[in-house]
Amino acid sequence: MHRKRRIPKVKYSLKIKMIILISLLIIGICIIFSIFLHKFIVNMIEDQIGERAIGLAHSVANIPEIQEALQSEDPSLVIQEIVSPIQKESGAEFIVVGNTEGIRYSHPDTRKLGKKMVGGDNDRALLHGESYVSKKNGSLGLSIRGKVPIYSEGKIIGIVSVGFLNDSVQKMIKNQNQTLWITLGNIMLLGILGASLISHYIKSLLHHMEPEEISHLYLQNEAILQSTHEGIIAVDNQGMITAMNVAAKDILFSKKKQKEVNYLGTSIKEIALSLYKSALFKQKDHYYDREMVLGKNIALVNQTPIYSENVFTGVVYTFRKKTELEKMTAELLRIKQYANTQRALTHEYFNKLHIILGLIQNDRKIDAIDFIKKESNIQQNRLNLLKEKVSDPLIHALLQGKFNQANELGITMTIHPDSHLEYEFSEKKQDAILTALGNVIENAFDAVKTKGESERKVSIFFTDIGEDCIFEIDDAGIGVPQENMSRIFQQGYSTKKGFNRGTGLALTKFVLNEAGGDIVLEEGELGGACFVIIIPKD
Repeated sequence: MHRKRRIPKVKYSLKIKMIILISLLIIGICIIFSIFLHKFIVNMIEDQIGERAIGLAHSVANIPEIQEALQSEDPSLVIQEIVSPIQKESGAEFIVVGNTEGIRYSHPDTRKLGKKMVGGDNDRALLHGESYVSKKNGSLGLSIRGKVPIYSEGKIIGIVSVGFLNDSVQKMIKNQNQTLWITLGNIMLLGILGASLISHYIKSLLHHMEPEEISHLYLQNEAILQSTHEGIIAVDNQGMITAMNVAAKDILFSKKKQKEVNYLGTSIKEIALSLYKSALFKQKDHYYDREMVLGKNIALVNQTPIYSENVFTGVVYTFRKKTELEKMTAELLRIKQYANTQRALTHEYFNKLHIILGLIQNDRKIDAIDFIKKESNIQQNRLNLLKEKVSDPLIHALLQGKFNQANELGITMTIHPDSHLEYEFSEKKQDAILTALGNVIENAFDAVKTKGESERKVSIFFTDIGEDCIFEIDDAGIGVPQENMSRIFQQGYSTKKGFNRGTGLALTKFVLNEAGGDIVLEEGELGGACFVIIIPKD
């Protein structure tokens, strides 16, 4: 049954937020742009009208007939006839020609001929001879006017004023603005549509997750990453570190250096050279439990490549201290040894019960009683021997179990009569001895169980005389070839066939070294291997 993913409460989806925000941004930009463009259009049109007015005024001022008419007795008769057709052709609202006193000699409204020009903006042209554009209220209303002086023989004899009414200019601006607003409106609609498409695309990239959900998932994954006991390092396809948890820092760096190192964005080559060399040109490969030196620790490293839509995007390394795994393996081996010991005791017990049952069923009660006494004496002698020789109860129990296992396998296991062990070990050294003894005796049994019945011999000697406690386990097996003696304690090396071999002796050496002891291989008196376990006293 499909279950809906539980996420933090979301008021508005990411898609709606993106559409609204992008749309508001586009609308805001369009409004600001339209205000700027409106002012630009107003200024541009007014400048164009002004340039047009002043250009037309220059043309009128340079007409010789007008210059001559201004010096006649009735200038308006000539000037009005010249100017009126020009005004109609040019589209100007008015072309006014006046004398130096500002008296009109031409005007669209003939009733205003002979009257003074309105606006008060003639001084610059009449007094200073300037040509300019002004915006003033005249007799026809607010207008943009071009003012140009009229010269005759170097003297100012009049003025030309060409104007376009402001209402006409505003109509032109309005027409331009209408086009502008239609264009901007279309841009806004396209922007909103684009915002919708962008938000849909981004949502698909985020696997249709909301930001709150991504944040929640990130915090959850970060908590998982940091709480994992295995070291984890994530690297992109360029070899740059993108993530590292606390366990990885503990393995790679000292406590002091952990605070100083900024690993994000740093090359894996600078942080962990072993990982870099291992991954060089092979980052797309898987490997598991590869032994490497990381920092000051030996670690077992796994490499897993990351792919996104069949494209290689990076690598994740997971690793753990080899010592932790070896301790765990040692504990499992101890449990296995105890299980084997119990199995041997059980088998031996049932075998003897069957013998006794068979004797009783055959009405040989005396033989049954003798067998029981004999076995009881053997067991009692062993118990007495071990009780006399070994004071440590766990070592005592281990050797007792190995005696029973040897009997089941048809192996003659003996303890040297000069053996003696009364020293009380610390818990750590006791665990090391139990692990070492169990592994070495088990190996000795394996070495002789294929031999003939009379040749299956294992001898044990132990003593606590001196500064060290010493255990010797001698077997009648084939021994270890001289060329392999230097490799016998290496992880993974074994003379036995099959998988998952080469662990017992490596672990034995490790736990003994951890406890301050050691194990060495010597030539045995029985013709096979003789392992000597040395544990110093506290």
